[in-house]
Amino acid sequence: MGFTLPTTSNGRELPNVVLVYIDDLGYGDVGCYGCQDIPTPHIDRLADEGVRFTASHITNPPCCPSRCSLMMGQYAQRFGKYGMSRGLPIPEDRPTLARFMSTLGYVTGQIGKWDIGTKQQGPLQSGFKEVAKKPPGAHYSEKSLNDLPQGIQKALKKTDGKSKYFYTNRDGEMAWLTDYDGDSMVDFIDRNRDQPFFLYWSPEAVHSPSAEVPERLMKRTTAKGTRRKLAGAIVSVDDQVGKLIAVLEKHGLRDNTLIIFSSDNGANGGEGGTSTPYTGGKGEGTQKEGWVRVPSIISMPGTIPQGIHYDGLIANFDFYSTIAARTGHPIPPHCDGVDLVACVNDPKQVPTHEYLFWLNNEPGDAVRRHLIAVRWKEWRLYRKYEQDHWQLFNLETDPREENDVAAEHPNLVTQLAKKHASWEKTLAPLAEIPQTSKDHTSIPRGYGWMKSTQENKSL
Repeated sequence: MGFTLPTTSNGRELPNVVLVYIDDLGYGDVGCYGCQDIPTPHIDRLADEGVRFTASHITNPPCCPSRCSLMMGQYAQRFGKYGMSRGLPIPEDRPTLARFMSTLGYVTGQIGKWDIGTKQQGPLQSGFKEVAKKPPGAHYSEKSLNDLPQGIQKALKKTDGKSKYFYTNRDGEMAWLTDYDGDSMVDFIDRNRDQPFFLYWSPEAVHSPSAEVPERLMKRTTAKGTRRKLAGAIVSVDDQVGKLIAVLEKHGLRDNTLIIFSSDNGANGGEGGTSTPYTGGKGEGTQKEGWVRVPSIISMPGTIPQGIHYDGLIANFDFYSTIAARTGHPIPPHCDGVDLVACVNDPKQVPTHEYLFWLNNEPGDAVRRHLIAVRWKEWRLYRKYEQDHWQLFNLETDPREENDVAAEHPNLVTQLAKKHASWEKTLAPLAEIPQTSKDHTSIPRGYGWMKSTQENKSL
């Protein structure tokens, strides 16, 4: 007796979904966004076979709040997260994206970095049915460490010689972790090709430090200086996207698979990353556009237009709504997002967001991350603290935000400030981080996969 694929509410076959979420990938560090020194042919292919968004934003940077907002499909301030707040629970009274998909009959898989909720809210407790175990990290001996270049030695001595990007494989050899992730994606799709699946991959790369990136990857780029190591890490990520496309094509699944590719926040300038043509990014310049604008692509040949760009304002919480809409079921009411496929298919009738908002003012967070801002059309209004004067920039004529025009447009400043104040009134109060066990691990350790034994919660 053959397997019957579950269907949407209108009887159509459920599509597969793959969500790729890179750590610290800058707007200007991908070929299809204008990068010249780092080849990214597979990511560029996704753009050629889909839609490239030019105004995609992270409203809750950096990594932890960004991922919480992604998985919950809403501004993280709606559950009291106004900054890093690592360890703050994600709400249990509304479904995560994984739980929503799992309840509809999807096989849900997670690979790589998590950094969401408490340590008791790992992916297996948040709706994922399969989680790729984290293999044991490689450890440099004193001799092998001394044989490395001084820059790499310095980075590794901070971790007592423990590697972040190499692991020890089953044969006891050092191997590159990003390759392991790509192979895990292939394995997941090979095993689940005959049923609808939702796969979430978020590699540790290209997060700093990139000191260990092997020469075999760096030499495939023309990047110079510090940026050369970052470039090698990005090339490695692109290789895994190539593996993803290849395995989907092998099983005839490419046209029935929605691929979403994005980044958790803007470029890390300390590693040589760039948000060109915008300025700012992770570390320094976190009040600037370059920290919150990221490359984002959606691709599904035959369903989504191919080879176009879309300039409307979008945010990472739109991905939840977009994925939910593909299942033919209602988007959960807690979601702040819109269906991006509907927007790009009929931009005149289905707009994206008129405004996007930021309120990162958690008292315990790093001062550099404080940000209060509004985006509307080509305009960006922001300040660092409540007591600061608003600054206004036209990103169309001044993408580097060098000419504050607030004094020239007082009515516009008032309009945007009022919109921000109205939005702020809809938010939850600042939440406190609970005390949790430090010996609990969100991602299981070892090789292969861990499968959930929990019953799925209903929507």
